[in-house]
This record gives sequence, structure tokens and C-alpha cells, in this order.
Amino acid sequence: MLRIALTVDPELPVPPVHYGGIERIVDMLVKELVRRGHDVTVFAHPDSTTAGQLVPWPGRVSQSRIDTVLNTAKLLSRILVGSFDLLHSFSRIAYMTPLLPLRLPKLMTYQRHISHRSVKLGNQLSRGTLWFSGISHFLIRDAASIGTWRMVFNGVPLADFDFSANPGPHAPLVFLGRIEEIKGPHLAIEIARRSGIPLVIAGNVPAEHRGFFETQIRPHLDGSQVSYVGPVDDKSKNLLLGSARALLMPVLWEEPFGIVMAEAMACGTPVIGLARGAVPEVISDGQTGYVADDVRGLVAAVQRLDRINRADCRARVEQMFSEHAIVGQYEAIYRDMIAARRR
Repeated sequence: MLRIALTVDPELPVPPVHYGGIERIVDMLVKELVRRGHDVTVFAHPDSTTAGQLVPWPGRVSQSRIDTVLNTAKLLSRILVGSFDLLHSFSRIAYMTPLLPLRLPKLMTYQRHISHRSVKLGNQLSRGTLWFSGISHFLIRDAASIGTWRMVFNGVPLADFDFSANPGPHAPLVFLGRIEEIKGPHLAIEIARRSGIPLVIAGNVPAEHRGFFETQIRPHLDGSQVSYVGPVDDKSKNLLLGSARALLMPVLWEEPFGIVMAEAMACGTPVIGLARGAVPEVISDGQTGYVADDVRGLVAAVQRLDRINRADCRARVEQMFSEHAIVGQYEAIYRDMIAARRR
């Protein structure tokens, strides 16, 4: 049994209302760690609910200097009296500043952009007791030479997603994500039209991208070839993904992971995506979906969906992206960190 202190950004409660995001990943991780017998203390928003012991952050804004000081002081005071075996941070490295010189093993997990300056400084000040992890090889590739790094994918709780062996001959293609240009919903529409298969679009429209929705998406909505169902909760997401012929992932940015791909495959649904960011790592090309360099390649991939065994999609999630697989990898890192401290 390990005594683990775990931190998450203070803005949002754990878990959030809708599935996705760091907060939900942390919720899944803590539940499984506790189930395995570990003692976990979670530093998070005061409205959080957690399987571990909650310590509320006094400051609510990550970028506030005053809140950073308050949260740093809170973390320091609890660590000094808590007899923890290690600290695992999903929040700001700044909160760990006074703890860096201590021999306590520390792990900083990155889910998005990695600051090389912070990594270098953290590695130097900690004298190697701060390790780093990222959620894809793509994300960490430019920083992996600084300090000690491990790669652990994000995961999904398998029980939340039902396997669908056969969605039927009239199953649509699905796009699920924020409705903004870099996510590629307009390309999903093009792919569906060129393939002659209906498309269901789901996701929220951020206020700053309302213009994109009105000009590039709404004119194509006809309720038949292209439909928009708005944001979906966990139950609706499970049903939507399980009833899909495939999930379209025509992203126009360097996606650091893309949790929706793992969610789709957990339902048995293959994923078709552009080769951007971590997409080629998440999809096993030709086995659980297809990766292509352009829209033409994605359209061609739709015609080969009958070659995909949906059971292989579920199996890939069980082996690589389930809570059991992910927590097992983190446990291995924890053991390595503790062993390194003893040497």
C-alpha cells in the first residue's frame, strides 16, 4: 500500500459534469488506485467528490499569483506532515516549487503543451527526484531528453462503455467533439457526403467558434445526410458511439491524445483519422481503424470498414487504454521512483 498525494488543477471539480478532460482521468485513476488498496489524498476544487481523501485548494485560479502562493503553501504544509510515499501532479509544477529539493519522489504528468523551461528548472531543482510523464510519445518527444520520462496513455473506464458487435447496415458515421475548425467537423461532413453515408455530429459549440458553426456547419444540416444533436452526456455518448459505423477524427491540429478515440473503440467502433499528433498511436491502422494523410485517404478508408473486426477495437482498449492497464503502468512508475530514491 502506498500513500499518494495527487493534485489536479483547481478550476473544475472532479469529476466534471461531462465525460472527458483531466478531471475525469484523475477520477478514474483515483478510484482504481483506491480499489487496489492505496491511500490517496486528492488536492482539488472544493466541490470535488473523490474515492480518496479530498483536500480543497484555497485558490481557484491556476494563473493567479495569489492563488498560486495559497495552493503552494497548502500542498507544502500537508506534504510535510503527511508521511506520503510520493506526489503525483496533474496540476501546475509551480505548486511543487518548495518540495522539489526534498527526496520525496515526484511525478509531473503532462496532458497538453510541455514547457521546456519548466521541465529543465524542475529537473535541476529536484536533483532528479522529479520525474515526468506524458500521454503520448508525440507529446513528449521534444522534451524526453531532459530528466526522466515515462509515457502513459490516457484511459477510459470500460464499464462505462458497452460493446456493440454490429450496429447494423444503416449505421451512420459520427463526429464527436468541440465544434471548431481544428477538430475538423467540416471535413467530417465532406467525408460523409463523398462516402454517401449519413453523419451525426455531436458536441458543444464554444462561444468563440459560433461563427464557424453558423457558416461552415449549419448550412449542411438537413436532418438526414447530416444531423447535429448537440452536447451529449455519458449515457448518450455510449449509445451514440456504439451505434456508429465509425468515428471520424479529421483533426487539423497536433492532438496530444484524443480520448474520444479510445471511447469509440471501447464500444467496438473503429476510428478513421488524419495522421496528426497522437492519432497514429491510438489507432492501430488496419486493425482498429485507419489513418490517412488527407481527406481523400479518409474517404477511401470508409470503404474498407467492413475489414475491421469490432472485437479487435474493444480488445485494444482493454489492453492499452482501460483503467486497469493505465493504473498498472502508473503503479510501475511509482515503484521505480521509490526504488530510485533508495539507491
